[in-house]
Order: sequence, then structure tokens, then C-alpha cells
Amino acid sequence: MRTSSAFLVLSLAIAIHAPAADFAAALTAYQQGDYVTAAKEWRALADQGDSGAQFNLGLLYYDGKGVPQDFSEAANWFRRAAEQDYEKAEHNLGAMYGSGKGVKRDYVQAYKWLNICAAKGDSGCTSQRDLIAKKLKPGQIAQAQRLSTEFAPKKENEQ
Repeated sequence: MRTSSAFLVLSLAIAIHAPAADFAAALTAYQQGDYVTAAKEWRALADQGDSGAQFNLGLLYYDGKGVPQDFSEAANWFRRAAEQDYEKAEHNLGAMYGSGKGVKRDYVQAYKWLNICAAKGDSGCTSQRDLIAKKLKPGQIAQAQRLSTEFAPKKENEQ
């Protein structure tokens, strides 16, 4: 499996549920190359549990734009968004588990997150999941499938 960042979904998310002005300000700053402002705006939303902002903040940490490059921090933000069922974050987190970038390499976790994403029809996740499957024993695949079946997303801002 390739370990390059080519596996990462590098598109910016537009969160419908985010306060439009703050998210829009961050997106505008990002598009203008003002990554520090984008990071500041998205962090405020991400800290409040906004999955789109968490995903985008993860991308900034992954690429080292506006913040120090930190793959572990990127994985943390992707995980928070993925646990809220944010598809692009599930893809990126699965890829990071598969490559061991920012997290300890774990093919079962990689398969889990890519399988969750693939179930939504993402062909990139499907092909990556199938590559990961070749590295797993049948019992590990069964475990990863069970983990993905048992996955229950939870919004951070719900009480």
C-alpha cells in the first residue's frame, strides 16, 4: 500500500450546520492563503464540535498550513469528525491507520474506517479497504467488519 498523502481526501468541507459567517470567513481566508486565520476560525468551530471544521483543521495540521505540521494532531481532528460520521474524515483516518502516519499502523482500524466510508458509496474508500484486506487474516477482517457494523456515530454537541 502506498503511504503518500495521495490517499487523503484534500477537498475542503462546507458544513451546512456551521454558523455561516465563521465557516465562510475561514474558507475565504484559506482560499486567500491566510491559513493562520483559517485555522483560528475553524478551531473555534471545531472546539464546539463542528465536524466540517474539525475535518478542515485536520487538513491544516496534515499539510502544516497555518499551524505546525503534526500528523498526530491531524489524526486527532480527523477522528473527532469521523466519530460524528463525517465521510471524508473516515477516509483520511483510515488512510492514516493504513500508513501509520500520525497513529500506530493498525490495519484493523484502517479497514474499519474505510469500510464505514465505503458503505456510503465512496469508491476511493472501497479500493483502499480492499487493499488493506489483503494484509489481514480472515479473523482480523471479521473483527474489522464487526467494528464497522457496531459503529454508532455521535454528534459532539448533543447532550
